[in-house]
Order: sequence, then structure tokens, then C-alpha cells
Amino acid sequence: MSGGAGEFRKRLERAAEVRSYRGAGISAEEEAALDALDAQEREKRRKVSDAARAEYLVRDAMAQGKFDNLKYAGKPIPGLGESYDPDWWVKGLIQRENISGLGPAAILLRAEDAELDAKLDAQYTEQQVRDVVADFNRRVVDARRQLQGGPPVITKTRDVDGEVERWRSRRAVQVDEAPAAPEPERPWWKRLWKGTG
Repeated sequence: MSGGAGEFRKRLERAAEVRSYRGAGISAEEEAALDALDAQEREKRRKVSDAARAEYLVRDAMAQGKFDNLKYAGKPIPGLGESYDPDWWVKGLIQRENISGLGPAAILLRAEDAELDAKLDAQYTEQQVRDVVADFNRRVVDARRQLQGGPPVITKTRDVDGEVERWRSRRAVQVDEAPAAPEPERPWWKRLWKGTG
């Protein structure tokens, strides 16, 4: 097939050369001869199959180094072995572009559900935790009621009292694990006044 690609390249170069003669102010006979040659080249080009043309273009791009340093060269393609997900393109776009607040409610709620514990841990009072969980539950129920299509909402609502108890237990563990604050070092003038020590 490489012989066909080399032949195709020669024909392309010859066609470019023929086109360059047209603007040089040639006579009518020469113009007719070039038209005949051009028609002959078009006929040859028509006979070249699409597969041969595609192979030529690929080989030419390889020779020019256009396929060097590709992103996944020698690495597995991410997500290739996973099961089919009809919303793969939306999820990929949201992840690639780091979009927040846009997309189907089902996907946004799943992402928020995964990060809800960290959001609850950032709250200072029990009432704030209750408000956050109640707001999350309200949005899950609203998303289930909407009939706008898209992926189904499979995110579950959370028990407010159960989340408050989990928040308390995580908070108690954080307080127990917190290191004791080191004793501040005395200012230099106090050390000099009473001795170093």
C-alpha cells in the first residue's frame, strides 16, 4: 500500500505544479493542454479509493510527527473497561471543565451527597447541621417530582437526627485527636530579665 501512497503523493505534487502554470500568462493551446492534463489528474484522483487516500494522509501525518507526544500514548484509555453509562459525556464535561451548579439534578445531587459529610463537619452548631440536611432532603424530593427527563434521581434523603448524631460523634473524635497547643515561647526580654529558662 505504501507504493500506492507514494504514487498518490507524486500525483498531488504534479497537480500543484500544473496549477502554478495557470497564472504565468500562457497561450490558449498551452491552456488547453493544461486543462486536458488537469482532467486526466482528476480522473486518476477519482480512481484512488478513500481507504488509500486515508492511509496516505495518516502516513504523511506520522512522517511529519503529528502523532508524537499524544496525551495517552502508551497508557490505558480512562473509562474504557467500564460498563456503558448513557450520561458519560455530561459527567466527563462536568469533571473536565470543573463545572459546578450546572447539569442534570440527579448528577449534581449525587456529587453533593458524596461531599455532604465534609460540608456537615464544617458547621459549628447542631441547628446549622439540621438546616443543611433539611435543605438537601428538600432538593432531593423536588428533583424526584420533576418530569423533565434526564437520568433518574437515585440519591436517598438523609435522616436529620441520624446525621446530627453522626456529626456529634465525628466532632468528639476530632476534639480527642486534636494535639495540645504548645506553650508559647517567652519573649526575649522576659528571658533576659529572669534568666534563660
